[in-house]
Amino acid sequence: MNVPGNRLMITIYDWFGYELPIKERYQLIKEAGFDGVLMWWSEDFNRNDDYRNGPQSAREVGLFIENIHAPVKNQNNLWLDNLDGEALTDCYLQCVADCAEFEIPTMVVHLPNDSKPYNALGLDRIKRITEKAEQLGVNVALENLRNLTNLAYVLEQVDSLRIGFCYDCGHHYRYYPSDDLLSMFGSRVMALHLHDNNGSHAQHGLPFDGTIDWSTTMKKIAETNYSGATAIEAMNWDYENLSAKEFLHKAFERAKRLEALRERSLIVE
Repeated sequence: MNVPGNRLMITIYDWFGYELPIKERYQLIKEAGFDGVLMWWSEDFNRNDDYRNGPQSAREVGLFIENIHAPVKNQNNLWLDNLDGEALTDCYLQCVADCAEFEIPTMVVHLPNDSKPYNALGLDRIKRITEKAEQLGVNVALENLRNLTNLAYVLEQVDSLRIGFCYDCGHHYRYYPSDDLLSMFGSRVMALHLHDNNGSHAQHGLPFDGTIDWSTTMKKIAETNYSGATAIEAMNWDYENLSAKEFLHKAFERAKRLEALRERSLIVE
């Protein structure tokens, strides 16, 4: 989706750090220049049940909600033939329903790590989620982590316009730097997570603070013809000296640089 004037949207993950009331958080995001947010959709990370008020709070200050991120704590349970596996499936089905209820176009999901190989039961659960997504008109974007085999299998087996790929560049270069994920799954991109691989956690730093080649990365993103937002998923883990306002303004400035690289690639193409 584009904003007026044909400029690409710029969004940011809403739970980027700092202890802030949710309304103040979205106000600061808007004041920094962002068009929208990616929402964490669970009670984790000290959100309590306040996360369900997030859509209204974000829209009150004029922010677009690009997607929600489904809970990750039990992500490896999806393949399990037990009540934990069914509970996680129900959780993801509820997230699809929540997207429809709150008019949010896309949800992001973590498949199990490759240490937990895919199986027929897991694929059947994915197909149940797909069916609900198709019924309700919701996109389900599967994010790359340490799950390349599982991710490739599911995207190959599930041929639906509602099931796609969330490209996380930081996870890409940390876990599978020699694999060209955008060549593999570029036609299925539904969401981006852009962050650098610097700092104490080796990921989720602000772009241009690590070693990722952003000119190449943004060119490859442009080549997929994905027209969605330039979406920042940075955390303040190594920026404690910055206030929330300072962090957000720095994040927006970095996002504008990424946007310029991406638009330059589009013009050249």
